Amino acid sequence: MPNYDYECPNCEKNFEIFQNMSAERLTNCPECGKTGFKRLIGSGAGIIFKGDGFYCTDYRSSSYEKDKKKDTTATKESCSKNSSCKGCTKQE
Repeated sequence: MPNYDYECPNCEKNFEIFQNMSAERLTNCPECGKTGFKRLIGSGAGIIFKGDGFYCTDYRSSSYEKDKKKDTTATKESCSKNSSCKGCTKQE
């Protein structure tokens, strides 16, 4: 549910109100109670995701990084011993 910015032309106060997207616009100011309350057009904010990770690569553990380094090193060593390897460039 997004936040909407409203402004009251009578009391000149601005409000940020948390509303459902399908909710009706507010017409009465919560401060002075008069009508004429207007929803402002904003630039909008990006979507905010909260919770436990959305991508498996966001927060890798230190053990993952160690295993990745071992795997990369092992691949380079086996590749340098294999003369028919075409998958990488060998360092002379």
